Amino acid sequence: MNKRNPHIIISGGGTGGHVFPAISIADALKRKDPNVNILFVGAKGRLEMKKVPEAGYEIIGLPVAGVQRRLTWKNLQVPFRLVKSLRQSKRIIKDFGPDVVVGVGGYASGPVVRVAERRHIPVLLQEQNSYAGVTNRLLARRASKICVAYERMDKYFPGDKIILTGNPVREELIPSEDKKKEALRHFDLSPEMKTVLVIGGSLGARSVNEGIMSHLQDFEKKNVQMIWQCGRQYHHQAVRAMSPYSLPNIRLVDFIERMDLAYAAADVIISRAGAGTISELALVKKPVILVPSPNVAEDHQTRNARSLADRDAAILVQDADAPYLLVQKAFEVLEHEERAQSLSEHIAEIAKPDSAGKIAEEVFKLMQP
Repeated sequence: MNKRNPHIIISGGGTGGHVFPAISIADALKRKDPNVNILFVGAKGRLEMKKVPEAGYEIIGLPVAGVQRRLTWKNLQVPFRLVKSLRQSKRIIKDFGPDVVVGVGGYASGPVVRVAERRHIPVLLQEQNSYAGVTNRLLARRASKICVAYERMDKYFPGDKIILTGNPVREELIPSEDKKKEALRHFDLSPEMKTVLVIGGSLGARSVNEGIMSHLQDFEKKNVQMIWQCGRQYHHQAVRAMSPYSLPNIRLVDFIERMDLAYAAADVIISRAGAGTISELALVKKPVILVPSPNVAEDHQTRNARSLADRDAAILVQDADAPYLLVQKAFEVLEHEERAQSLSEHIAEIAKPDSAGKIAEEVFKLMQP
C-alpha cells in the first residue's frame, strides 16, 4: 500500500502580517516536498480570501469574527459565529485529514487549532510579534511547537515548545550594489544624492504623511531625494501639498510595486513597525526610523519598535511626534555616517534568513513517528 502525500492545513490571517508569512510557509513546504497537499482556512471577508488564491492555493473561509472595540450589534453575533466555525472546522479536518495544522494567528486559527488538538493532530503555531497575540496565547498550551521571531518569548509561551525561526519574508528583497544601480535608474534618482524611503502601507499613515508634508522644502534645502509611498488614501492630499514647490528630487507614489528596488535605493527608511516589515528591514540592513501605528491590537507595533530601539537597531518616533520629529531624525542619520552604520549593523544582527524554510522543516518533523 502506497503512503499518501502529506496533508497540511494552514489556518489564520486577517492582516498582511499574518497572510503573507502563511503563504511563504506554504511555498517553503512545496519546495521541500512538491507532493504536499496544502489547504488554507481563513475568515470570510478578510485579506486571505483574496491573496491565498492569487498565490495558487485553495482556501476555505469560516464565519468567525472578533469582538470589536466599539459598541456594535455585530458583537452579539460573535459567539454564534464561533460555534458555527467550530462545527465547520470539524468537517474540514474530517474531510481533509491533515497530518499537521499550522496556526499563523488571527481569528480563523482558533477554531481549527482547537479541533485539531482534540483529535490529537500535531499543531505548530507561528507568532510574528514580540508581544504575542491573544489567539496564539490562548492556543499555546495545545500546540506541539511554537515558532517565534523574537527572543524572550517564554513570558508568553511554554519555553520547551519555542523555536526561534524569525518571520518568513521575501528573500528577493535583499539589496546589492548592482540592484542599487538598477533601483536608481528605475526611480530616476541621482547617484550623487542621499535617498529617504518612506513607506506607510498601502493605505498610508496619517502622521507619517503629515511629517513629510510639513517639511517638503527641507528636502530641497538639504539636497536629499525621496521615494514617498503616501498610500491611496492620502495621494490627493500629498499632490496638493507638493504643488506650491518645485521638487524634482521627490518621487511620490500611492503604492510601490518593486519594493526590492525601493529598499535598494534607500539610505534611510521610514516605516511603520509591523512584524513582517521589521523582518524585511532586518534583511535589508539599512538604517530605519520606526513610527508604530497606535491603531493595532494591543499596541504590538510599539512593542516591536521598542525591542529594536533598545538594541540600537532602529530609531523609535512615536506616532504623535512624527509630524514634528520625523524628517529631522532622518536628516540626522544621513548627516552622521557612524550613526547610520551602527543602526545598519545592529538591525542586521536580528535578521533570520530562510525563516520559512526553517518553519517548514519543523512542520515535517511533526509528521515523523
